[in-house]
Amino acid sequence: MENQTLSAGIPNLFLQKHSVAIRTWHWLAFLFIAASMVTVLFASSLLDPRDNMGMVQEQLQKNGITVTQDQAFSVSHEYEDKVWEVHKWIGFGIVFLLLSRLAIELVQPGEEKLRSRLKTAIALYKQNDVHKKTYRHFIGVKLTYTLFYVLILCMALTGLGMAFGRDLGIPRNIYGAIKEIHSFVQYCIYAFVLVHIGGVIVADNSEAKGIVSGMINGNR
Repeated sequence: MENQTLSAGIPNLFLQKHSVAIRTWHWLAFLFIAASMVTVLFASSLLDPRDNMGMVQEQLQKNGITVTQDQAFSVSHEYEDKVWEVHKWIGFGIVFLLLSRLAIELVQPGEEKLRSRLKTAIALYKQNDVHKKTYRHFIGVKLTYTLFYVLILCMALTGLGMAFGRDLGIPRNIYGAIKEIHSFVQYCIYAFVLVHIGGVIVADNSEAKGIVSGMINGNR
């Protein structure tokens, strides 16, 4: 592991080299997760059929057409379904990104593997020197990333279960449980993204200055 140092002499575990593959994956993952967040926001708020069926009835009445609430609900529901269809395809993209991240980890140079960096940090932490707090923080960051990948895996599996559950004949109660787990994990990931962005901003303005640019230029 490369041990760049801060001006204070503390081994800078945060400003590490990042391969082109990792940097590309990072920004694609950000875009796909952001797109997923947007579709959920639109489908669950602006395009909620229960909120819009009254507007459908009103607009049709202006043109001399009267429909029941059920008919108006069906019309407004179509728009929500279109957004969820987009969400599903974004989910397929996230599944692909997850598989590609596993492949990238296998071909990464040894010092750039997540496991190697975590192992090195733990070894440094055991030295019990004056930088112990820095090592502990770095270990926490890497463990959090590991949890993030586990959450992505869980969301991907439950998303696939929802996409193909009915075709596979999954019982309604199990399908409902899969949907609830997917929703819960999804919001955990969104929370992680927000915390991650906040943490990076704080770190980039303190002991890890250059961490953002490093994910762009690789610190090479």
